[in-house]
Amino acid sequence: MINGNLTNLDVQTLFVSKEQSICPLIPDIVRLGKKFKDLGLIEGTTTAVISIKYGKRLIINGSSSNIGDIKIEDILEIVDYNPTKKIILAIGSKKPPIETPVHWLIHHTRDEVNAVIHLNSEKLAGILAKKLPTTEKEKPPEPFELAKEVLKILRTSKNLVIKNSGVLFVGNSLKKAEDSALITLGESL
Repeated sequence: MINGNLTNLDVQTLFVSKEQSICPLIPDIVRLGKKFKDLGLIEGTTTAVISIKYGKRLIINGSSSNIGDIKIEDILEIVDYNPTKKIILAIGSKKPPIETPVHWLIHHTRDEVNAVIHLNSEKLAGILAKKLPTTEKEKPPEPFELAKEVLKILRTSKNLVIKNSGVLFVGNSLKKAEDSALITLGESL
């Protein structure tokens, strides 16, 4: 079943199954989304994408999922992504967020990264740009170009700003990425 374009990037999603994934890590994303909402980190136009490596797969919240009110059925399992053909294979009922290719490439290029927290907020990007390494370009139109810039920064830092777009935190576990995000945001807000 073809879901169509995620954006103008011509990324196609093929759903292997529309059933809910049974990955045991899904409740961790739900918990963190609710925690971010309770702490007031998700407000106004801030959106978030949280992903966790699951073997060779990726668990990620679907697009149009309000991360603060996320439910288990809002989580997708990404089975595979082909950057050349721009095809995502997924399990679940939601569309993958447009950040999925970048998350996939981070998880599959950096062995030590098992979790990515991506807060889309120009406000946070502006505040943290003075403290964290920042991509040179504003969010490039192609996921592969953005992933290259992000991966270059991840060689020396676990937190970074995507210029005029948002903030990215990575860790070898969701707990490590969460702690890093909470410490960095707590010191800056």
